Amino acid sequence: MTETFDLLLKGGTVANQDGVGARDVGVRHGRIAGIGSFDPSQAGETVDCTGLHILPGVIDTQVHFREPGLEHKEDLESGSRAAVMGGVTGVFEMPNTSPTTTSGDALADKIKRATARMHCDFAFFVGGTHENVNDLPELEMLPGVPGVKVFIGSSTGSLLVADDPGVRAILKVIRRRAAFHCEHEPRLDERKHLRVPGDASSHPVWRDEIAALTATTRLVNLAREEGKRVHVLHVTSVEEMEFLRDAKDVATVEVTPHHLTMDDAWYHRLGTLVQMNPPVRGPHHRDGLWRGLSEGVVDVLGSDHAPHTLEEKAKPYPGSPSGMTGVQTLVPMMLDHVNAGRLTLERFVDLSSAGPARIFNIATKGRIAVGFDADFTIVDLKRRETIRNSWIASKPGWTPYDGVEVTGWPVGTLIRGRKVMWEGELTTPSQGAPIRFLESLRSPAPTRAPTLIERLG
Repeated sequence: MTETFDLLLKGGTVANQDGVGARDVGVRHGRIAGIGSFDPSQAGETVDCTGLHILPGVIDTQVHFREPGLEHKEDLESGSRAAVMGGVTGVFEMPNTSPTTTSGDALADKIKRATARMHCDFAFFVGGTHENVNDLPELEMLPGVPGVKVFIGSSTGSLLVADDPGVRAILKVIRRRAAFHCEHEPRLDERKHLRVPGDASSHPVWRDEIAALTATTRLVNLAREEGKRVHVLHVTSVEEMEFLRDAKDVATVEVTPHHLTMDDAWYHRLGTLVQMNPPVRGPHHRDGLWRGLSEGVVDVLGSDHAPHTLEEKAKPYPGSPSGMTGVQTLVPMMLDHVNAGRLTLERFVDLSSAGPARIFNIATKGRIAVGFDADFTIVDLKRRETIRNSWIASKPGWTPYDGVEVTGWPVGTLIRGRKVMWEGELTTPSQGAPIRFLESLRSPAPTRAPTLIERLG
């Protein structure tokens, strides 16, 4: 029987978990229906991908889209528009909004706001606190939730569980992998005097590598004692990476493009625009992150997209907020690293799609495989572009990479078989939907074509 498709990606090079090679991909009813060599006559629509690479849809597992409560910085529509403009097909959004995402009602409100309004698919972390610990077993299993997020160290917003008994209480009750921001709050408190007014380069002196390592060590020890899985967000130091190399029994590891790209010299050029929690550090630490990535210690990339307006960022340090845009620049910055030989394309695919699916148990995303969602990030590996503020779709309209030339560029974003972005233009109205997880499959399965037996009656 001749296969027929709604959409055919023709003539491209597929980069997948099984290698890189020339293959066509057929899509039917929003799912991948065929991989091989097909004639355009078999499809209702054909997209010419000659000279392009077809990647599994990139999933950014750490973004802050600021809604509700801080919509002047970003909202779910604008943040997701930036995502798809940069080739990102799915995001995990963080709970430090106002109000925080720490209850079923707050989660339901976010999903209602996001559905068919966000341009990409989405999931929302639930914040873990001292107050909602007894509710977490139910909250973490709700549809559209990738797990619990806990701030061991303070950052933007009010969420904080700095004490070991509080962290242990959360670990005792959860069943899924939980994500943690690891900085040791007592050390941050006692070192505040090291902040130099007007000098953002003192930020990593205050929030030093010992603060990060101390919190990460505490977390791993507690996870082992309680027999639970943890995910360490935005690792920034060589000491943490060396410690986590021997903690893979319980801990998965995230790094960010900015910590892989920047070092402390960037403070002297961009000041508070580089200010992040945890901070951008010296080249020794950046090199340690790359070593951990090459050794396989790193499991996933997250942009930690955390926008603030330029007016807010212009406040003199330390009155300036920490955070920068990043979801739209994740793909081009990492493709530039691929072209520079720092990682292979296959490793980028593992970090940005297969890795998120593996560690968070995402259903039917993360691979180019028959039966999976037809999510694709289509890129031109040879295309040279200069990143500009004018390209950024995020509300604040700026990026620390303004003026940076890269090799490798997102050409198209396809989500569940729909061409959402092509050549820098939005092409489909927003139809974002909750990402499904194997541990909480309660949402209805997507519509499918009838089976052969059903058709034959």
